[in-house]
Amino acid sequence: MHMYLVVAAWLAVALLASAGIASIVSDWVPWPARRRVVRPRLWGYGTLVGTLGLGLMFVQPPDETGFGVLLITGWCLFLVGMIIQLAAQRPGRRATKTAS
Repeated sequence: MHMYLVVAAWLAVALLASAGIASIVSDWVPWPARRRVVRPRLWGYGTLVGTLGLGLMFVQPPDETGFGVLLITGWCLFLVGMIIQLAAQRPGRRATKTAS
């Protein structure tokens, strides 16, 4: 039963990574986030960083001795990816002319 859950989790990670790559390459965003995302490439980079973190969390699950380095690193990368995705929902700054 555990192997089924691991395979399902890795398939979800692969699906998220492919959505991130599609967002970077072609400015395409999946339909649940399409209305909110203003900068699709930044959203794609955030998705890739988040899925890298999820992958690291699956490599070394928590055990009875405590949390491993890969688990904590994966969790931090996942949070950074979510922050980048949140920033992709905000409009960027417009370039202004400076007084010379």
